[in-house]
Parts: sequence; structure tokens; C-alpha cells
Amino acid sequence: MGNKTSCCSYSSPQTSHRVIIPIDHTLTEGENSISNLQHISEREADDGDADPSQDPTAKTIFIERSKVAIENGMIRRKSQHQIADIRPLKKSSSCSTIYLDDSTVSQPNLKNTVKCVAFAIYYHIKNRDSDRTIDIFDEKLHPLTRDGVSDDYDKHNPEHRQIYKFVRVLFNAAQLTAECAIITLVYLERLLTYAELDIQPSNWKRIVLGAILLASKVWDDQAVWNVDYCQILKEITVEDMNELERQFLELLQFNINVPSSVYAKYYFDLRTLAEANDLTFPSEPLSKDRAQKLEAMSRVMEDKYTAEALKNGLKKWSSLDNISNGGIACRRSVAILS
Repeated sequence: MGNKTSCCSYSSPQTSHRVIIPIDHTLTEGENSISNLQHISEREADDGDADPSQDPTAKTIFIERSKVAIENGMIRRKSQHQIADIRPLKKSSSCSTIYLDDSTVSQPNLKNTVKCVAFAIYYHIKNRDSDRTIDIFDEKLHPLTRDGVSDDYDKHNPEHRQIYKFVRVLFNAAQLTAECAIITLVYLERLLTYAELDIQPSNWKRIVLGAILLASKVWDDQAVWNVDYCQILKEITVEDMNELERQFLELLQFNINVPSSVYAKYYFDLRTLAEANDLTFPSEPLSKDRAQKLEAMSRVMEDKYTAEALKNGLKKWSSLDNISNGGIACRRSVAILS
């Protein structure tokens, strides 16, 4: 009690699910904790390469490894349009009708997002540079089923359908959100960067399971407990889940922060990957009800930024580009709905 230098507090959960406790006292940037740990904002990578899971300007790893597939997909669609006598009709917005799909950066479509993440994992495995691994993720040493794995479990790359089925079962059973799928991919690539390992046939299931486990606890207010995953994967023990989570966190250096700019980058890169693999997001005409909701959300954000501008001493008619939030310029596109 009375220790004002502590940056976190712990309490035993009182309900059946974990409740995220807000942090009341945090260290300011540049301030050292009592254990002389460096502030998370001051951590830098050891090498010169930018970490795509933290730097919004760095290219995501899965986009780099699927570059050939994306280029081939674009060429294939272009050639199909040239060969066909009649090009397929494409819904386009007009003055009277606006077409929108049901997937946005703040509310992605669950099914298509999970499919895109499965594609990203598939290209990670298919186009890996080496076969570096760690024992905790090896499925032969830590099998997910009592039957274990075959002798050639590390020889054959899984197909996209197999990866999608594994991820979909976990998301449906645990009732996870599409945003959690994007965070899962961020943690997966951060693990590959920090631990210097490769996702491959022998370890992809346990790496994906560990990323989903951590992402669900960080993202959801009522996270799924480890024992709940044991109800989904009935032949895995709680002790194994706990050890998987512990080592996953240690390999991430306990860095579970995901900036909003990085989240948005991964979302739009997944959209690019979806387009290259002919995974379409269905578009529907903008209804009056949805237009009113979007307009209401726009007014809420406008009031928020206006209040921030007045608080920071900016004139009411100043450009929104000058409004800063934590040193990062906030920009938003303007939509006119009538």
C-alpha cells in the first residue's frame, strides 16, 4: 500500500472468466521502474530491420512471402478479363446508390477475416526460408491428441483448408471476434521475429494456438480461460496450456502492445491477400438505417476531435491535421451522407 511507483496490480478473479483490470498508475516515457526495466516505448530491436508487428511503415511478413501469389493472382484475373467475351459485372457506387461490404477496419467480417489469416499462415509455411523451431511448439514433443503424430508429420505442408478448419473451430467454440484474428496474426509474426523461428508443419498448430490464446486474453474483456480451451481440444492438459502461454509470453518479451496503426496495416494487407486469392467481400447497397448509424458515428468523432482541439488551445477552425494524439497526427476521411 502506498507504493506509487508500481505500474500494475493483481487481484484474484471473482467470476468464471478473467476480468481485465484497468491500470491506474503507469510509468511515463523515459521513467525507470523500481526494477530498472526499460519502458516499452523505448525498446528497440537489436538488428536494423524494422519489426512489422510494431512499425506501421514496415511491410508485413506474410505479404512479402505471398508476393508471388499476389502478383500471379492479379495477372490471372487480368488475363481472364481479356479472354472472356463479357467481363463480369462489378457493382459500382453512383450518386443514388452506395455499395459497401460488411467488413470495416473497426468491425471486420469474421468468416472472411479468419480465411485471410489462414491464407497468411499458409504462405508463411509454404515460403519459409528455414526450419528453425523450439521444443515447446513441436507437436511430436507436445501432441494435441492422444494418438500423437505420424512419423512424417514434419514433411508435408498443410493446405489452406486444413489451417482454416483448425482456426475456425477454435474461433467458433470460443466465440472469438474478427479483431482477435488480426491480433493473432500480429502476435504470430512478432513471435517469428523475436524468437527467430519458422512456422512449419511440425509446429504450426501450437504456434497458432498460443497466438489465439494470448490474443483472446488481451483483446476480449471476458477472455477464454486455459481450461476452456481444454474443453475444445479435449486431449490437451491445462498444464500444457499454461506452459505454452508462459513461454509464448517470454519469447515475446512480454510485449503484447499492438498500436492501432499496426492493426490497420494488417487489416488492409489481409484485404489485399484476399483479393489476390479471389476471396470477395460481398457488397450491399447502403441502407438508410446504416447510413444514419455511420452519420451518428461521424458526428461523435467530430465532437471528440473538436473538444480535443479546444483543449489543446487550437482554434476551432484549425485543420484536423494539426490535432495530435500522443504525438501522432490524426486524420480521417470525410464522407457526405444524404
